[in-house]
Amino acid sequence: MHAPRFLSHRPRWIGLFVAAIVGTLSACSVAPVLHAPEPASPSVQAPAPAEIDSTLHTSPLHTPPLPAPILREQSRWVPVQWSELPGLDTDAIHEAWPAWLQSCQRPGPTWKALCPEIAQLANAPVEQQRRWVRDKLQPYRVESHEQRPSGLLTGYYEPALVGSRQAQGNFKVPLYAVPNQLGQRKPWYTRQEIDTVPAARAALRGKELLYLADPVDAMVLHIQGSGLVNVTEPDGRQRWVRMAYAATNDQPYNSIGRWLLDRKLITDASWPGIKAWIDRNPSRVNELLWQNPRVVFFREEALPVGTTPPGPKGAQGVPLTAERSIAVDRRSIPYGTPVWMKSTGPQTHLDRLVLAQDTGTAIVGAVRADYYAGSGAAAGELAGRLKQPLQMWALWPR
Repeated sequence: MHAPRFLSHRPRWIGLFVAAIVGTLSACSVAPVLHAPEPASPSVQAPAPAEIDSTLHTSPLHTPPLPAPILREQSRWVPVQWSELPGLDTDAIHEAWPAWLQSCQRPGPTWKALCPEIAQLANAPVEQQRRWVRDKLQPYRVESHEQRPSGLLTGYYEPALVGSRQAQGNFKVPLYAVPNQLGQRKPWYTRQEIDTVPAARAALRGKELLYLADPVDAMVLHIQGSGLVNVTEPDGRQRWVRMAYAATNDQPYNSIGRWLLDRKLITDASWPGIKAWIDRNPSRVNELLWQNPRVVFFREEALPVGTTPPGPKGAQGVPLTAERSIAVDRRSIPYGTPVWMKSTGPQTHLDRLVLAQDTGTAIVGAVRADYYAGSGAAAGELAGRLKQPLQMWALWPR
């Protein structure tokens, strides 16, 4: 499981879920390009349908010469033929189009000219979309500067919980907004101090946003950095709200799963395993949770009533799309870049088109990604089992 990368600039020590719980180009190559986030542009309007020639495609009998490699701060992009990409002809790439349209709400200069065509193709047959991708883009194998093409894929998700506006019944675990005095003390109080030091408790008085019933659920929310909470409003209506990352207390993140493993208290450091230990040791809950001094402060985002909540915003500033958005090291892959990924593990095989829309402090390196699995328990189960080899190909305009 595990980071929201940022979900709206959330910290990504949470880029690992299970892992977080337990623990040269030649002289003729292009010069290094150090990439900062590309500036946002206004939403793109689709052109008239006549502007795209849907019959245009590259003949399989003619393969154009490959361009030069691209050297980025954290990676080396090596141009390849489309035939190198596994599963290209079988992936339902139309499922990635909504994520691509989201990236086109904040396109960088490289993508601004193509976004109108991407918008026009939103409802086109999948074969036309696939043909356009081949015609307009060039695939590059992403490698480290040491020419290593393999890396690591992990997963993250957005918890979906139940909460209360008031401290009542079992709902006694507060989620806090940013305290007014946060900037006056760095690092701020630890998790244990927040629970026990009068000055810390006084600084958070009145900053309670919602209350949860389970302190471990609150810890999951802190690790993921963002989450959905179903609350009952004073008028009796139930609605979803999003607890979005706002800040931290600047304390280090320590894994409570690692703490349990190191003391041989458990052998299964998944959240079900941790919760099972808590059920057997209810008097030690605070002792366990205090091992992680980092606390996340939230801000509430209202969501439309009666509709499926959109995904949380990633570091690109657009909502994430379940199973089609990834967090990357932006020094390796710029935000908004379509990426072909291949990852095979004991239970999960992924050959698919995804969009680089998020990042995180744990997501570092040339071939490194965190896969956004979506919201809720099923997404958490998928994210929790992802820790497997990864290959990536960046798709870049010709």
